[in-house]
Amino acid sequence: MGKTHMSPQTRRFIQDQDVVTRQIAGETVLVPVRSGAADLDFIYTSNDTGTMIWECLDGEKNVSQIVEAICRKYDVSPEEATQDVMDFLGALEAAGLVRPAESEE
Repeated sequence: MGKTHMSPQTRRFIQDQDVVTRQIAGETVLVPVRSGAADLDFIYTSNDTGTMIWECLDGEKNVSQIVEAICRKYDVSPEEATQDVMDFLGALEAAGLVRPAESEE
């Protein structure tokens, strides 16, 4: 059973279950919990756009759908939104805050 190559636009992500989120002063704060304790050396904050992307990471929406939502809410081009979403997801994935959602099909 080989792994099929997936277009970046069709990739889906899900929030890591070991991340605690809180809204503080208009920003979303993401705190990874490792070994049962908050890892305060690695606290991440996101603005409104980042928060919207984070909230879309339910394992159901793909990158293209998230980009469309960003374009509808903010006055940005699809190219700019795609770049911002991909950059943000790349940073979240590198930090271990999200993981790819695997298709069950």
